[in-house]
Amino acid sequence: MTESAPAYPLPYVSTDLRDQVALVTGATAGLGRRFALTLAAAGARVIATGRRADRLQEVAEEIRAAGGECEPFRLDVTNADDCEAALDHAEATFGTVTVLVNNAGIPDAQRAHKLSVEMIDNVIATNLRGPFILATAVARRLMKARLPGRIVNLSSMAAFNYTGNAAALYSTTKAAINRMTETLAVEWVRHGINVNAICPGSFDSEMHQGMVERVGDFTHRLPRKRVGQPAQLDSTLLYLVGPTSELVTGTVIKVDDGQFPR
Repeated sequence: MTESAPAYPLPYVSTDLRDQVALVTGATAGLGRRFALTLAAAGARVIATGRRADRLQEVAEEIRAAGGECEPFRLDVTNADDCEAALDHAEATFGTVTVLVNNAGIPDAQRAHKLSVEMIDNVIATNLRGPFILATAVARRLMKARLPGRIVNLSSMAAFNYTGNAAALYSTTKAAINRMTETLAVEWVRHGINVNAICPGSFDSEMHQGMVERVGDFTHRLPRKRVGQPAQLDSTLLYLVGPTSELVTGTVIKVDDGQFPR
């Protein structure tokens, strides 16, 4: 170690988010709900967003009961004005958003040739356009405030593996999320804004349960005969938003329990 090199503790690991303001989309259920709870437990002040106001209030109450800070805000990510309003509200309540978790997403759940134009537009607006708009809005505010930040985009193993299970458009948008992650990481690295993505496999969630209702339970066909639980993504999320992953940007992390062929 040279004299100019910083002295790092051993091990150099931290999940302390006490000085961070985190906004989570799709926080009303499933992975997004767990992400909001986890970030709050790590000390972040959380803006929990989604379209179901009653569910958001429940999340906020649970976080506050555990001693954390949370502000619910109804947000439709397909509405660019809503995205700016959510960030305005976050700044007025807690300060500049320094952690964004782009989790909101919807499936298409139909064969590609049967999709209406309205459904195509809605899936793209929710899964790709909205996350892009929100990420760029957060980045602009971080640059203006001269603050570093962390953006985590929720992708899917469907971006890499498609078996014809009536999710062609969903898979397409998630592949685009991966590339968005890589390109925005390059654009914003000079500003101290890290952009990464998590690609879950089959995890217990409303989307997964909806698939089971359509095609039946396929757990027995998975290598370990199980689906993931939202809590099993805690460590990946906290790694990407924590202060000690400062050199990690433009990375797409697969968390799928070996469910999909490499």
